[in-house]
Amino acid sequence: MNKIIAFAGSNSSVSINKQLAVYAANQINDVTVSIIDLNDYTLPLYGFDHEKEHGIPEKAQIFLNLIKESDGIILSLAEHNGAYSTAFKNIFDWMSRIDGKLWSDKPMLLMATSPGGRGGATVLEIAKGRFPYMGGNIVATFSLPNFNDNFSEAGIKDQALQTRLKDAVAVFQQAIK
Repeated sequence: MNKIIAFAGSNSSVSINKQLAVYAANQINDVTVSIIDLNDYTLPLYGFDHEKEHGIPEKAQIFLNLIKESDGIILSLAEHNGAYSTAFKNIFDWMSRIDGKLWSDKPMLLMATSPGGRGGATVLEIAKGRFPYMGGNIVATFSLPNFNDNFSEAGIKDQALQTRLKDAVAVFQQAIK
């Protein structure tokens, strides 16, 4: 059975991006899903001097191993001031010091959501441009605008958005087979 990991590029305990990542992961059949929380991988702020003095933190290697051991990645990025959240950028930077191709060419469903009407579109575009240089195999993307209006415990309320997510999940599921 294929193993996928799902996580949010956020350390918020009430992350809307984690809710979206978990929801998308639960749409996939016949896989083992591991939900990852960035709060379990808190790292010192990346800096060359820190790395030189202390080396690479073990939690960065553990997180990277989760990626490498998976058959696919579902990642929903939080957008902070038009870019990655600090928590995500920090673990991303640490992992890149271990392996510049940290995404290991694993099929990836890359998503973003926000309370606003652009649905994290800016951070999604940044990641779509950057991740392929780092071993990212982005097979599908999805942006959910106006999270609070378009999402509930039952799922995505807007039928057109639900269909777009369903299509993205289908492409991702085909890629991990």
